[in-house]
Amino acid sequence: MTGYTMLRNGGVGNGGQTCMLRWSNRIRLTWLSFTLFIILVFFPLIAHYYLTTLDEADEAGKRIFGPRAGNELCEVKHVLDLCRIRESVSEELLQLEAKRQELNSEIAKLNLKIEACKKSIENAKQDLLQLKNVISQTEHSYKELMAQNQPKLSLPIRLLPEKDDAGLPPPKVIWGCRLHNCFDYSRCPLTSGFPVYVYDSDQFVFGSYLDPLVKQAFQATARANVYVTENADIACLYVILVGEMQEPVVLRPAELEKQLYSLPHWRTDGHNHVIINLSRKSDTQNLLYNVSTGRAMVAQSTFYSAQYRPGFDLVVSPLVHAMSEPNFMEIPPQVPVKRKYLFTFQGEKIESLRSSLQEARSFEEEMEGDPPADYDDRIIATLKAVQDSKLDQVLVEFTCKNQPKPSLPTEWALCGEREDRLELLKLSTFALIITPGDPHLVISSGCATRLFEALEVGAVPVVLGEQVQLPYQDMLQWNEAALVVPKPRVTEVHFLLRSLSDSDLLAMRRQGRFLWETYFSTADSIFNTVLAMVRTRIQIPAAPIREEAAAEIPHRSGKAAGTDPNMADNGDLDLGPVETEPPYASPKYLRNFTLTVTDFYRSWNSAPGPFHLFPHTPFDPVLPSEAKFLGSGTGFRPIGGGSGGSGKEFQAALGGNVPREQFTVVMLTYEREEVLMNSLERLNGLPYLNKVVVVWNSPKLPSEDLLWPDIGVPIMVVRTEKNSLNNRFLPWNEIETEAILSIDDDAHLRHDEIMFGFRVWREARDRIVGFPGRYHAWDIPHQSWLYNSNYSCELSMVLTGAAFFHKYYAYLYSYVMPQAIRDMVDEYINCEDIAMNFLVSHITRKPPIKVTSRWTFRCPGCPQALSHDDSHFHERHKCINFFVKVYGYMPLLYTQFRVDSVLFKTRLPHDKTKCFKFI
Repeated sequence: MTGYTMLRNGGVGNGGQTCMLRWSNRIRLTWLSFTLFIILVFFPLIAHYYLTTLDEADEAGKRIFGPRAGNELCEVKHVLDLCRIRESVSEELLQLEAKRQELNSEIAKLNLKIEACKKSIENAKQDLLQLKNVISQTEHSYKELMAQNQPKLSLPIRLLPEKDDAGLPPPKVIWGCRLHNCFDYSRCPLTSGFPVYVYDSDQFVFGSYLDPLVKQAFQATARANVYVTENADIACLYVILVGEMQEPVVLRPAELEKQLYSLPHWRTDGHNHVIINLSRKSDTQNLLYNVSTGRAMVAQSTFYSAQYRPGFDLVVSPLVHAMSEPNFMEIPPQVPVKRKYLFTFQGEKIESLRSSLQEARSFEEEMEGDPPADYDDRIIATLKAVQDSKLDQVLVEFTCKNQPKPSLPTEWALCGEREDRLELLKLSTFALIITPGDPHLVISSGCATRLFEALEVGAVPVVLGEQVQLPYQDMLQWNEAALVVPKPRVTEVHFLLRSLSDSDLLAMRRQGRFLWETYFSTADSIFNTVLAMVRTRIQIPAAPIREEAAAEIPHRSGKAAGTDPNMADNGDLDLGPVETEPPYASPKYLRNFTLTVTDFYRSWNSAPGPFHLFPHTPFDPVLPSEAKFLGSGTGFRPIGGGSGGSGKEFQAALGGNVPREQFTVVMLTYEREEVLMNSLERLNGLPYLNKVVVVWNSPKLPSEDLLWPDIGVPIMVVRTEKNSLNNRFLPWNEIETEAILSIDDDAHLRHDEIMFGFRVWREARDRIVGFPGRYHAWDIPHQSWLYNSNYSCELSMVLTGAAFFHKYYAYLYSYVMPQAIRDMVDEYINCEDIAMNFLVSHITRKPPIKVTSRWTFRCPGCPQALSHDDSHFHERHKCINFFVKVYGYMPLLYTQFRVDSVLFKTRLPHDKTKCFKFI
C-alpha cells in the first residue's frame, strides 16, 4: 500500500514538471516571433523614410532615387554620347555583316574552282595512267612478237585459174575417182573463201521436170548461203540440182548425160561439180545409175556399189520437210527412256515372204542346218520368235495391211502413210532398219527414210547390215546415235538391246535428235551439210560467222560521271586494279587454217553433240565458225600470268591463264532515260570494262538534248529493227571481247560484285555466271513444269539481267537455236533469259554458277519493269513447258553450288535455314 501511494505521488510530481517546461518553451517562441516581426517590418519602413527624406533634401537635378521624366534621360550628356556610340556601332556591324556575306560568296566560288581544279587534276592523272598503260602494252606486245620470233607472213597470191582451163588428166578408171585425181585444187586456194556457183535449173531442159517443192526449197537455201557467188569464173565448186523428178516423167539416162555435158562450166569432165539428187519419197528413182558423171561428185540417197565412189560421192538424207520447218509440238519428248515397245518393224519384201511363211521348218531346225542364202529369212524367223516369247513387248510385221510403198528389188518397202509410221515409232524404244538383201545396194531411199523418221521421233535406230553407207558416214560418228549390227548377229539383237542402260539409251537418243536437227531436218541443213563436207575434205576453213551490224544512234556525251556521291557504291571489297586499263579487245581466233589439219581426227571422231562443249563440228552447216569459243586460240600467252600474289598484287592484276582480258556491258533499255543515265554513271571507273553497248529497243529515238555521261570508256548506242527481247543476245560486231556482262537498265550492282563475277566467269568460261538465281520445279497435280523465284539453296537458272556469258552463246542463240523459241519470246515479250539458260545447259550439260548471296538486283525507286506484271510468272510457266517440248527433254540441271568471296557476308532472314556455301 505504501509502495502504490508513493508511485502515484511520484507520477503526479513528474507531470507538473513537464507542464512547466512546455509553458516556458511557448513563451520563448512567442518572444522570438515578435522580435523577428519587428525587425522585418519596421526596419524597412524606417529605411524607406530615411532615403526619401534624403532624396528630397538634395537638388532637383541631383536626385538619385526619385522618379524622372521620360525625355530627361536623353538630355544627359553622357547618355547622349552612349546613344551616338550605339548608333555608330550598329552601322559598323551592318557594314561588317555585308562584308562577311560578300566574303562567304567569294569563298564558295573559290571552293568550286578548287573542286574543278581537283577534278581536272584527277582526269589528268587518269589520262597519264592510261598513256602509261598504252606504252606498257605496246612494249609488252613488242616483247611478245620478239618472243615468237616469227616474221609476219602476207597472204598467198590468189590463185585464179584460167576460164578455159583444159582440166585434169583423165583417170584410168572413171569409177576410181578420188579427190587427188578428180578434183582441181587450183580453183580452191586456202584463202579463196570457198566460193560456190549454183546453176539455175530452169535454164535447162531437165529443170522443167523437177519437183516444184524440191526446186523451190533448193533455190531458197542457195540464195541465203554465205558461200554462193554469182561469179562463175572464180568459183571453187559448181552445184547443179537434177532431182527429184515429177511423176510420171522419166528422163532417159542418155538425155540427162547429154544435158550435164552441155553445162557452161562442165569443162569436158565435170571436175569440181556436185550433182545433187534429192528425194522426197522412198521410191525415188536412181537417175544417175547409168549416167557417166565424169569427175563430178554425186550427192543422193540411193547408191549401188558400182556407182558409189567412197570418199568422193556423198550419201545425203531425204528431203522430207521441203518448204516447212519441223513442228516441235508434234515431236515426242525424249523421256521417259523406255517406251511401250522395245523395238518395232513394219515392212514387206516379196522375195522373202515364201520362206518366212513356211511352217514346216522351225527356227531351231534352221539354226542347226545350213545357213540360208538370204539372211532376211533368218531375220524374220528370229524376230518372230522374240515376239512370240513375250519376254518384251515388241511389234514386228512383215506384211503391210495396205498396199506397200514402191521400192527397189530386195529392199524392204515402207508400210502405210508417214503419219501412221510416226505414231508407231513414238511408242518404240528402238526402230529396226533392215538393209536391202542385195549386197550391191549400198544405200536406198527407203532405208534413209526409215533412219530419218526414227531420229525425228527419238526411236534409236538399229541397223541390221554393216555394209550400209549411212548419210555423211565419213564425217559423222554414227555409233553415238545408232546401233549398226551385222545381219549374222540377229540372234543377239534382243540381248544387246536389253543390256543397254537408261543413261546410254538417253545419250544416244539426244545425239540422234541433235544429228537430225542439224543435218537432216530442212533443205537448208542438207544443202549446207553437202557444201561443208566438200569444204572440209579439201581443208578450207569455214567462213567467219555473220555478226550483227550495229546501227549506232548519234548521241552527245560530256556529262561528267561520278560527281554524285550517291553513285559511288563500290562496296567494301576491291577486286579491280589500282589503275584502269584502256579498252583492250580479246585476241582473234588464229587457228582457222590449222584446225582442219591438226584437229581433224578429234573433231570428227569425238561425238559432237549436246553433251560436248562444241556442239557443232567444224563442217557444221549451221555454225561454220566453230572456232570462237574458249580463249583466243593463239597458243601463246603473255608471260606473267599465274605468278601468284595476294593483297595488292591480286588486286592490281587478273593473273591466271589469261592475264589481260576485259568485258563488254550489254544493256537493254526501253524509253527510261533517267534510269539508264543513272545506271551508266554507276559504271564509271569500273575496272576491266572495254565498252558499253546500249541496245535501244524503242522505235522512238533518245531525246536530242539528252547528255550522256562520260564514264571513261566508249558508250555505243545501237538501234534495233523492232522491239524484241531477243535483241539482248544479238552478236553485235561492236562487241570485241569474249566476255559479255548482260545487265538490265535498272540493275543495281556494286563494282566489287561485278569484278568478283568476272573473275569467277574466267574460271568457268563455258557457263553462265550471274547473281539472281532461279529454279524449275515439277508440278505433280498438273504434270507440268513451273518457274520458281523463291529463295532456295538449290537453283537451275541464273537470270541474264545481271550475268556473264561467252559471246559464242550469242551466235548460238541468234542463229542456231530453233526459231520457235525466239518467236515465243517475241510473243510474250518474256522468257529470253530462260531460253538462254536452256541453250547453255543443253550444250554443256552443266548448270549455271551463282555468285554472292544476292537474290535481287533492282535499284530502289526505279519505274516498274515488265516483271511486275501479274501475268509475268504465268507466261514463264508456259515458256518452260514449251521449251521442253522443243528440246525434247528438260536440259536444266540443279546445283547447290554457289561461289562467294571470303570477304562477303551472307545475310539470311532469321526464319530461313542457311545454305551450304562453297568458297
